[in-house]
Amino acid sequence: MNTPTTDNFPQICSEVGLTCDTCTAETARHLAAVCKGLRGKAIGQLFVQLYPNAACAPAHKLFTAHYQAAADYQTPSEVPQRREVGSVRPRVLAAVA
Repeated sequence: MNTPTTDNFPQICSEVGLTCDTCTAETARHLAAVCKGLRGKAIGQLFVQLYPNAACAPAHKLFTAHYQAAADYQTPSEVPQRREVGSVRPRVLAAVA
């Protein structure tokens, strides 16, 4: 049985047509859509969780830049708005024994 080695990560990525830029851009875009408003260390912590291999560490700055660009690109109209409730009468419940 062949077990994949992760020691040559940049080579594996390039063999399938991925660059650090394309990989981090796509992941950061998805992350920005799901985890809105991350700043500084929070972005870095998620990067390490998503890319635990040491070979990916140099792409940290790329990932951060792509996340921030994707977060800035999303307009407020894309964020679900709260509905106006207006006047709502509270319901009164009585306990019946």
